[in-house]
Amino acid sequence: MSHAKEAELFNKDEAKVNWHDQALWFVRNKRDKAAHTVKGWEDLRNLASAIKANVLSNLDDYLVQFEENAQKNGIQVHWAGDAEAHNKIVHDILLQNNVKKVVKSKSMLTEECHLNPYLEAHGIEVIDTDLGERIVQLAKEPPSHIVLPAIHKTKEEVDALFQKHLGTVPSHGDPRYLTNEARKHLRDKFLKADAAITGVNFAVAETGGIVVCTNEGNADMGVHLAKVHIACMGIEKIIPEEKHLGVFLRLLARSATGQPITTYSSHFNKPVQGKEMHIVIVDNGRSEQLSREAFRSSLHCIRCGACMNTCPIYRRSGGHSYKATIPGPIGSILSPGMDLKKHSSLPFASTLCGSCSDVCPVKINIHEQLYQWRQIITKNVKQPVVKRSILKMAGIVLANSKLYGFLGRSSRFMLKHLPKSIVNSKINTWGKARDLPKVENDNFEDWYKKRKS
Repeated sequence: MSHAKEAELFNKDEAKVNWHDQALWFVRNKRDKAAHTVKGWEDLRNLASAIKANVLSNLDDYLVQFEENAQKNGIQVHWAGDAEAHNKIVHDILLQNNVKKVVKSKSMLTEECHLNPYLEAHGIEVIDTDLGERIVQLAKEPPSHIVLPAIHKTKEEVDALFQKHLGTVPSHGDPRYLTNEARKHLRDKFLKADAAITGVNFAVAETGGIVVCTNEGNADMGVHLAKVHIACMGIEKIIPEEKHLGVFLRLLARSATGQPITTYSSHFNKPVQGKEMHIVIVDNGRSEQLSREAFRSSLHCIRCGACMNTCPIYRRSGGHSYKATIPGPIGSILSPGMDLKKHSSLPFASTLCGSCSDVCPVKINIHEQLYQWRQIITKNVKQPVVKRSILKMAGIVLANSKLYGFLGRSSRFMLKHLPKSIVNSKINTWGKARDLPKVENDNFEDWYKKRKS
């Protein structure tokens, strides 16, 4: 089903759509306030973009350097070409250590690889410990946002979910009560876990260490209590030197949630004595994206979610309508590279307003890449008959100034004199939810000619 059809389902609950829109716009406003307090914010963005561009141009060297330094620190490094290889590597590590229970902090890569269902099918319990991730896991849903995975859930819905799965009492959606109950539930899981799986926000080639950013401390809790730590990272997570962390950490939290910094920026450089640390480095289509010159800068992404918070389409269609691990504007330029036909509607789920590019902390030209994907999709994926016909007619009209003028006058006449019930008919999709402005004057060309004469 296309994004438009999926969005239609989300839009059936208008009150919830309005709430979702306002909640994300609130986060976007927090981002703006936080950015405006930083002197040289645009210089930081330029620097971050340049660092990422340097990494992508020398990715092979930095990855080898990272592996060598990580191994010197006693970390075991594994390479995975795709999701299947990644899942098998993780499973083999767990088997070797006789692990039956795993706690996992938020990782979009493991979501991308569908690690949870893979491990569960092999008899291993996997518990997501980020509160938002745990909520959607209990609901048997994927995350709808990369930073705020349960943003589509109201507190009343979470209340009902916890009553069903955790045995809590009705609280009318009291956030304090629900958070405390989640803490009790997860604390037990932490204490009984045999292994901890984390994502990686940044991997430092110079040191061979990784940095994981969380607000709940759940990554630290899992890693410090479990005997095995497995960190899963995409090849693009590399940064050259430790000093570069300051650039990205200042940008990440402010762009994501409007915070000066994440509550925990945890550095993992080597395993604790008597424990194991593994890093699984994953490609899964990233090299192919790197080879596409027009789209390679999409790999600059640091997964802050700012483009989603500002996007008028995402805010009013919900993350699940994208049917992709990474939704929103950035997902709409990453997903077609993975499966062009399946995700062919996503680049069209945009107004091309450019707000996503304006807020991106690493200056990805998202709206331009969306436009470029549209050109590729139109050429390579068969479009619906109605769409093809309309675009063909539009091309004829726009190429003929006299025909364009005639149709413009005809349209103004109809908008002035025909009843709204005819103008906003079933044929006019635009008219389902909005009115065109009232037509009172002539067009610009007629006005200009009169003025000139």
